[in-house]
Amino acid sequence: MRRARPRAVGPSYLRSSPPREDVQEPGRPSRTTWPGGSPLESHSVTSPFFTSQGAEFVPAAHAHSPWSPGMLHGRLLGGLAARAIESRYADPDLHVARLTVDLFRNSPMLPVTVETALVRDGRRIRVADATIRTEQGVIGRVSAVLLRTSEQPENQPVLTDPWDETPPDGPPEPSTGWEPPFEMWWVPGQRRLWMREDRPLVDDEKLTPIVRTALAGDFASPLTSMAEGGVAFINADYTLTLARMPGSELIGMEATGRVAAAGVATGQVTLHDTTGPFGFCVVTALANPVPLRG
Repeated sequence: MRRARPRAVGPSYLRSSPPREDVQEPGRPSRTTWPGGSPLESHSVTSPFFTSQGAEFVPAAHAHSPWSPGMLHGRLLGGLAARAIESRYADPDLHVARLTVDLFRNSPMLPVTVETALVRDGRRIRVADATIRTEQGVIGRVSAVLLRTSEQPENQPVLTDPWDETPPDGPPEPSTGWEPPFEMWWVPGQRRLWMREDRPLVDDEKLTPIVRTALAGDFASPLTSMAEGGVAFINADYTLTLARMPGSELIGMEATGRVAAAGVATGQVTLHDTTGPFGFCVVTALANPVPLRG
C-alpha cells in the first residue's frame, strides 16, 4: 500500500515548504518525533483554545480568526456548541446526524457562553438548539438533529465511493504562508486534504468525534472557495450531515461542488475517515476579499 508523503497541491499561500528537521513549537510535539512513532496516535498539547471558568469559556490568544487577530475563530464556536449538544442530548445509540452552525456576527476575543434547548424528544428523533453568546450579545446559533441508529436495510442505492488516498504516515510539512491551527496534509487531486486537530478545545478534554468533525467542517469554506490569489469568500454558516461518526482522528476533506454568483457562493465537501466516507459538509459564503492572517 502506498505510504509516501502527499505532495502539496493547494494554492501557494496555503502550501507547505520542503520538510525541516528542526521545527519545534512550544507546547507541541516535535514535528519529527511522534508519540509511539506514528502521527495517527493521540498526542498531548498543553494549550487549549478555551479555559472553562464557571459557565464561561475564556479564549486563549491562539483562538483568533484567520481573518483578524482580534476576532474569535468561527469554527471554535461550532465546536463548543457540538460539545454542549452532545453532552446533554446524545447517547450511544442516538448521534448527531445533522449540525447547522450559523455564524452571523463577528465577535471580539471575549468569554463565550453556550445555552442549549431541547426542541423535540422523540423515540427516534431528537432536535436541539444552541445559542452562543458573549457580553455583546448572540454571536452564533446552532441546530442539531440526533437520529437513533438501527438495522441497515438491504438493497441500498449506490453509495459514495471511498477515495483513493491513504492516510499520511509522517508529520505535515511546515507552512510557508498561513499557519493553520490544526495539522493539515494536502493530497494529490483538486482540493483534497487530510486534517487533524492537535489541541484540546476546552481545558485538557479529549476531543470527541462530533466535536472534531464540527471543528473540521468550517474549513469546507476555504477549501471550496480558495484560489491562487487567496480566499475571497467568508462563510456565514456550515452544515454537517453525518451517517456515522468518524472512527479516526484524521478527517479527509474533498471538495465536490461549488456554485457562485453575485458575491454569494455555496460549496460542498465529502468527509472521510481512514475507512471511508462518513458524511458531507455544505457552506454558504459571502465575497470578502481580505487576506488570511497567520
